[in-house]
Amino acid sequence: MEIRPLCQDMIFEDEGEEKAPLLSSKGVPEVDRNPIQQAISQTFQSTACLANLLPTGSALCFQLLAPIFSYQGHCDAAARAMTAGLLGLCAFSCFLLSFTDSVKDQKGSVCYGFATFSGLWIIDGSATLPPEMAAKYKLKFIDFAHAVMSVLVFAAVAMFNENVVECLWPSPSTGAKEVLTALPVGIGVMCSMLFVVFPTKRHGIGFPLTDC
Repeated sequence: MEIRPLCQDMIFEDEGEEKAPLLSSKGVPEVDRNPIQQAISQTFQSTACLANLLPTGSALCFQLLAPIFSYQGHCDAAARAMTAGLLGLCAFSCFLLSFTDSVKDQKGSVCYGFATFSGLWIIDGSATLPPEMAAKYKLKFIDFAHAVMSVLVFAAVAMFNENVVECLWPSPSTGAKEVLTALPVGIGVMCSMLFVVFPTKRHGIGFPLTDC
């Protein structure tokens, strides 16, 4: 019985793997598009990236707590103060989360952090990004613009909530009703257009990890 060293078996296995052809991709083959189809594809991609405009966690938290804090629109002074506090807290969350981003380490794990003027500050671990990589995550003017748009879109979502409107404006005038009806639509359309023209590439806390 011939006994071969373990390392010799490993060498033969590695040589066999190197000689074996790589497995071909079993995904969808490359799609050919005409100019119209390319424009449609770009539109769909920009529309998908609109989800990054509003942190879903803040919006979901507001939609769940708003009926409770506002007593379904029947507010007294205390409930009105709690509703206003909830609005301010969620709006601040939308603004702050716009400056978060994520990066994958060598193991493929997603790490989250805050964008700073010097790079990305990892908050759920201890790691220091290389200077060339940190430069990609520095704060820019467009980040502040996205944060403002995020707050505006959240304000539009809040205006569509009947419980919040009835709590904060129990008896609005006719002009105020028209403003409360038209303003959210205008804010949503304007911010959506700006966000399509100037999309964000950050995927932070509360944002979907998409290729935008």
